[in-house]
Amino acid sequence: MRYNIVIGGEAGQGPNILTQVIGEALVKKGNYVFYSRDYQSLIRGGHNFNILTFSEKPVYSNDSKIDILVCLDDKTEEIHKKNMKKEGIILKGRKDNMYYAGRIFKLFCLDFKLLEEILKDIGSRLKENLEEAKEGYEEEKNLLCKIKKQEGNFKFMNGNQGISNGAIKSGIDIYYAYPMTPATPVMNELAEKQKQNNLLVIELENEIAVVNAGIGSSITGSKVMVGTSGGGFDLMTEGLSLTGIAEVPLVFYLSQRPGPGTGVATYTGQGDLNDARHSGHGEFSRIILAPGDPKEAEELTNLAFYFSEKFQIPSILIGDKHLAESFYTLSGNSKFLEVKKSSEFGRYNSYEKDEIGSATENAEIIKKNVEERKEKRNKIKKESEKYQGNRIYGNKNSKNLIVSWGSTKGAILDSIGGMNCGFLQILHIEPFPESIKKEIKGKNLILIENNSTGQLGDLIAEKTGIFIDNKNKILRYDGRPFFADELKKEIEKRLK
Repeated sequence: MRYNIVIGGEAGQGPNILTQVIGEALVKKGNYVFYSRDYQSLIRGGHNFNILTFSEKPVYSNDSKIDILVCLDDKTEEIHKKNMKKEGIILKGRKDNMYYAGRIFKLFCLDFKLLEEILKDIGSRLKENLEEAKEGYEEEKNLLCKIKKQEGNFKFMNGNQGISNGAIKSGIDIYYAYPMTPATPVMNELAEKQKQNNLLVIELENEIAVVNAGIGSSITGSKVMVGTSGGGFDLMTEGLSLTGIAEVPLVFYLSQRPGPGTGVATYTGQGDLNDARHSGHGEFSRIILAPGDPKEAEELTNLAFYFSEKFQIPSILIGDKHLAESFYTLSGNSKFLEVKKSSEFGRYNSYEKDEIGSATENAEIIKKNVEERKEKRNKIKKESEKYQGNRIYGNKNSKNLIVSWGSTKGAILDSIGGMNCGFLQILHIEPFPESIKKEIKGKNLILIENNSTGQLGDLIAEKTGIFIDNKNKILRYDGRPFFADELKKEIEKRLK
């Protein structure tokens, strides 16, 4: 059984902590949980809501229809009632958030002691929270004791936590950033862990200062990562080019949200793929990696550091708001590579340089430098082939093949169960895996992306010469992620 719980209210009423409490409890009882956040760019008021989906089977996305609606304010019922299932339950009344935690625990026959343990771990307002939760637990009369309680050794984490863990496992020394949603939580995660991991987190006045400070620290021998969203990344692009010619290792975290301009600051999108691929002037190597869940975020952040240090290039880890802030239930341990520092203190500049690092306009030296950078690209490509640049799920022998990247992975996996199709997830955007051409040749290709132009489809055409028919492109570009039940219907229309 798959349940969908929507928890809504004004900013400041605590829908996030309520969702986290319920999610952690269900995971501890061996259930798979996924939840995403939908919030406006407001500190108080407005309408924020979270969607929590759980099951005894793996779950990686949400559905559009609601089993339980928790209303922390009147507006929540007004907005979401139309999406209720016929047998759905609405919990409402002017109560604080932990009152509803008690009711939901009772609904699903979860032991109140477990709720008490979680609230003790939170610590703040313990007495009030326990009283409110107990009141809700005692008042709830409905029982939905259908969930399967099982043992499971799961991790419950979001993409930003995965990126932070990957950076720490890579031995990061310094993280520079200027706050910008949805990249800011990585700065917060790393800041909380500075002392125990012997790293620095530094907030500067803007993204130009961030990238330049990152370059300066890298050339003194530090492992450095900088983070931002699309608008901030635009400001970093001159520095990106500098890393290319000066051969400075630097990891960029590009966390996408809808643009152009400020766009929709607190929502999700995949419109910056071309920005990551083409930003910066001139010709130089870069690696671009696109995780689809927090475990991949850990591993690919580590791989970004590895490639950056090994080849003294910029690495770009590209994610989005949906991956960054959604919580996934994951099993198994991530695998990490040892990352050795490569930069040495010396003479660095933005000019073509001779063998002692001095600027030069000598034609022969310029030609030699360009050819060395070109050869480096070949070495990077060869090295990248040692690692998994794409994965295939579902029916690998089907003539129907979905192609996608990044956070759309979850909704696709939840949609294709029982379907006659496979799913090709592309993890390495640059270098682009050569094996992909063989995988997609002769297939009925279905493209799924969170943008309006199908940027991955254009990349596939550029690299393989294979074009995806417009009628087989499923694109969402309203700032929201895909729902699994809605996506399933769209995929079915395009199967052969």
